[in-house]
Amino acid sequence: MIKNNQHKYSISAMCKVLQIPRSTYYYEAKERQAEDDITSNIIEIFHSSYQNYGTRKIKKELMKLGKIVSRRRIGRIMKEQGLVSTYTLAQFKPHSSGTNESEQKNELDRKFKQEEALSVVVSDLTYVRVNKKWQYICVFVDLFNREIIGYSVGRNKNALLVYRALASIKTDLRNIKLFHTDRGSEFKNKLIDDALATFNIDRSLSMKGCPYDNAVAEATFKIIKTEFIKGRHFDSLEDLEKELHTYIHWFNNKRIHGTLGYLSPIEFKLEHLKKVV
Repeated sequence: MIKNNQHKYSISAMCKVLQIPRSTYYYEAKERQAEDDITSNIIEIFHSSYQNYGTRKIKKELMKLGKIVSRRRIGRIMKEQGLVSTYTLAQFKPHSSGTNESEQKNELDRKFKQEEALSVVVSDLTYVRVNKKWQYICVFVDLFNREIIGYSVGRNKNALLVYRALASIKTDLRNIKLFHTDRGSEFKNKLIDDALATFNIDRSLSMKGCPYDNAVAEATFKIIKTEFIKGRHFDSLEDLEKELHTYIHWFNNKRIHGTLGYLSPIEFKLEHLKKVV
């Protein structure tokens, strides 16, 4: 009432009529302003995360702005604003694609936490609907900081798709020590074997029918499906590649990861370099 009529009457006069101290009015006005500011921050953080962040990650981003807000309060504001995260927990499901009977062992042995960049790179691929047809995405992930270091899109789920993702990596491939994937025929074939041999990259394969051996790659694609593919329409392969490029840039440079202490992959790498120096 006071706020709506302050252009007509003085705040002091209205507080006197309503029999409330002026300090009470100013305190409540300040509280409303603070709430509005927090709400604006939450809305901005939510939409800049591709509508994926929940209360936990939004709390971390607010802390970077110097604002300490409880997850309960964030949840309340998100509910009031109709902000519903698209993110869901990762679930690992076996692939139904063809496998090979290579005697190559699982050298990684689920050691998903690596202390050095490029010590182990994992890969996987998935499908996406593009103009009523199935197309495919392949990504290479550095276990050290969960960074997507290479990717490709294509019409066919084959060795060439994997080879192009490998070729897209913008670093000296000789620095990669171990390459781990499942036993899909796209990953274990002469083209890929020759490419790895050229750069002296050792090989590791999951046990047959065991997706948990490649859990990080599986989880990364669960994130991509939920955060990037779900609810989107792609008119062409070129459209998919362009939008995927933008998403991966955000994923590597902005998206915070719980497994990285709520840092982005690039931030985590830079923090590691500071400690080494």
